[in-house]
Amino acid sequence: MGERVPCEFFLIRYVPDVVKGEFTNIGVVLREATGGGESLVRFTRDWSRVRCMDADADIGLLEGLEGEIASRLAVGVSAKDPKAVMEVLEDSLSNSLQMSPAGACLAENMASEMELLMRMYVEPLRVARPRTKTGRAAIAGAMRTEFERAGVWGLMRKRIGASMYTRAGDPMRIDCGYRATELVRMFQAVSLEGDVEGAKGLAYSAASLREGVGRVEGVSLELTAVVEPLREVSELEDEAMERYRFGVEAMEREAIRVVTVNDLARAAATARMELQV
Repeated sequence: MGERVPCEFFLIRYVPDVVKGEFTNIGVVLREATGGGESLVRFTRDWSRVRCMDADADIGLLEGLEGEIASRLAVGVSAKDPKAVMEVLEDSLSNSLQMSPAGACLAENMASEMELLMRMYVEPLRVARPRTKTGRAAIAGAMRTEFERAGVWGLMRKRIGASMYTRAGDPMRIDCGYRATELVRMFQAVSLEGDVEGAKGLAYSAASLREGVGRVEGVSLELTAVVEPLREVSELEDEAMERYRFGVEAMEREAIRVVTVNDLARAAATARMELQV
């Protein structure tokens, strides 16, 4: 077993009524205690406790704060002073978001320590067996897991609005992406096990996205669709197999790179190299 790294962590709390002082933990900031080392932030994916405390809570805004805090941490703004994170919280929801005093821990590695802290302090206890994610949700979860394992998830853009590249009103959002030196890479989870509407929608938007990235970013776009492996649908009826092939071919005709979840480790390794992690 390798030497454990001294770390400190902060809990991010949602406080809908400052007078009552009731709160629920919604996230964790974890960093190496020496300063200047690795820093991570993770928010909950289960907002049920927040909704129970505050039915009018702006969940979209809370979800967006994770990326904003990660960006601050990535550039080292808060390497020595956690007040930079507090500035993000205060600018967003005033006193409705608070950060706990620092806690100490020893991490064998940052990713596993973050998982442990989330289970201990943030995620609600599960009495019943959680539902297994399927379809697009399962693919998106696999994408996040691999990019987090490579240490690049915090450096990537998430939920990228297509409208900034196509036209106002375009509702499509791309799951994640990043800017390499001469290229923008974007990744979209597309499930082909049920229907092919997601594949058709991405294929329809590909040309406009590509043109828009060239215009706005001044570089080319590599758009990647991540799908289930063919063997996962191989036992389905012939019609389902035909839909799968149709979806893949529809995307490849529009120069969309199609990979399966089995290829994500390779994509994450490339991202790690290009983002110089």
